[in-house]
Amino acid sequence: MGIKTFAAIDVGSYELSMKIFEISPKEKLREIDHIRHRIDLGTETYTTGKLSHEKVDELCRVLCEFGDIMKSYRATDYQAYGTSAVREMRNREIVLEQIKMRTGIQVDMLSNSEQRFLDYKSIASKGESFHGLISSGTAIIDIGGGSMQISLFDKDSLVTTQNLRLGILLIREQLSKLKLRHSQYADIIEELAGSQIEVLEKLYLKGKKIDNIIVVDEYISYALGKRDRKLLENYIDRDTYLRFMEEVQESSLADLGKALQMPEESIVLLYIASMLVLRFLRTTGASRLWIPGVTLCDGIGYEYAEKNKILVTTHDFEKDIIDCTQNISKRYMGSKKRGETLEKIALTIFDSMKKAHGLGKRERLLLRLAALLHDCGKYISMNNVGEASYEIVMSTEIIGLSHAEREIVANVVRYNYRDFSYYRGGRESIPDRRAYLTVAKLTAILRVATGLDRSHKEKCRDITAALRDRQLVLTVNTPYDITLEKGLFSTKAAFFEEIFEVTPVIKRKRGI
Repeated sequence: MGIKTFAAIDVGSYELSMKIFEISPKEKLREIDHIRHRIDLGTETYTTGKLSHEKVDELCRVLCEFGDIMKSYRATDYQAYGTSAVREMRNREIVLEQIKMRTGIQVDMLSNSEQRFLDYKSIASKGESFHGLISSGTAIIDIGGGSMQISLFDKDSLVTTQNLRLGILLIREQLSKLKLRHSQYADIIEELAGSQIEVLEKLYLKGKKIDNIIVVDEYISYALGKRDRKLLENYIDRDTYLRFMEEVQESSLADLGKALQMPEESIVLLYIASMLVLRFLRTTGASRLWIPGVTLCDGIGYEYAEKNKILVTTHDFEKDIIDCTQNISKRYMGSKKRGETLEKIALTIFDSMKKAHGLGKRERLLLRLAALLHDCGKYISMNNVGEASYEIVMSTEIIGLSHAEREIVANVVRYNYRDFSYYRGGRESIPDRRAYLTVAKLTAILRVATGLDRSHKEKCRDITAALRDRQLVLTVNTPYDITLEKGLFSTKAAFFEEIFEVTPVIKRKRGI
């Protein structure tokens, strides 16, 4: 396989950015150019929900220039994503269509969890440095214009990820309304951020030792790189960061801007970002930091190379999604054993029905997540488990899933407990016909799995499934009496038969 030239475009809250990569199995992901254009989209969309005509014109003009640059590099493919500023637009579909018609560039919108997952992949693209850190307690602080994402790792496992409304553009707007002196910034930022970080600490950091902090941002990494490029290539200790903070706090905005060759408005954003990291550093007591200087564009490039099988990833990102889901279930007192039993049964059925359901690897993952979260709503209501589970899933960040995928998981969990609502178009809870069919098929499979564990005693955990003509033969190897499961199975199997025109049949193979 030869070298591919790929362009990654980030339509961010305060900057348009494009990186040109050469991608090959030998050279991996090699950046050959990085083009940036300062444009503040976030301030308008966060406050008014719309972009002015002037901003749309500037956005289209710069993207046209990006298109010309892509052609000059003979890029064979590109991917353009909009993040929080685009998500906040009330008229985003109109704006995105205008961009496509005027520039020829298709800009897709990322949900918050998708965006943070790509940022996370940008760090993972750094290889051993990343894997070395997350083997012990590590927090990733991903600072954006509209919010800040905190992801906690322990022993290579993603424990939780939480989104805090502490974006640097939002905080800057709040500071500007107060007309403060520079010397007052630190105390006010502490007041704005402190309460949210304290809640995070009480709910998710108790008893957890955080040794390392990884920072994903635009401004701290730029400032450190200006001082010494090696600071981005290696870990820095706590004292090194504290000395950097002293310089930031003690210098005037004008002096700091001159020293770092940054405009004063960017220095304010640097100040806010560095204060947020300092606050979290003090909360966790972490001893070292890594600020690799990666951007969303790196994650876009990494994912493109991964999907096109140009690069072989060394990190199991799907495991991160599952780990995160298991921790959500644990938080809401979900049954771990039953979740794993339903997961095993459901996946056995899914794998045996490939010709009948036509679903792929991604839908298989969504089924796994639904099985693991099947009873999380019991934490809220024992009588209304389906609706309560739906609300929990829809209200909880699952890193790596799009909003539409989270809706699929939430609906599968919901309809495992209640009558299925048939699609008539325009339903908010199921976005489109394709998603509806996926929900129906996965719900049918989960219901059969639930029917095979009616007693919650894992009697049918050892199971094989085979599709024969219009029957799905489920052979259960168990020493236990399954009279209950067989007697009530028809109520769970009816929907499965309706969806697939296949009748599930239980056969018992007596175990020892």
